[in-house]
Amino acid sequence: MAKLKLSGVGDDKPVRLTVELAAALHRDLVAYGEVMGRENGTAPVEPMKLVAPMLARFMATDRAFAKARRRLPSAPAPAPRSESA
Repeated sequence: MAKLKLSGVGDDKPVRLTVELAAALHRDLVAYGEVMGRENGTAPVEPMKLVAPMLARFMATDRAFAKARRRLPSAPAPAPRSESA
């Protein structure tokens, strides 16, 4: 089986953010959570628990974003990564 890009879901203090997702994207998140649960031998991961780690992983691996961020005069420090790559 192929290794998922997301290896785990950290337990961090949440910040509430309301987003609207396309139904197809929600179905994909549900499926991803089911696959992740099967791979880890746990219950399926809820879609709302996947969004933050997926966004963090995406931003951590976006080279253009990292380069642009370094050019900002007062760029905040990047958030610590909670999952292994």
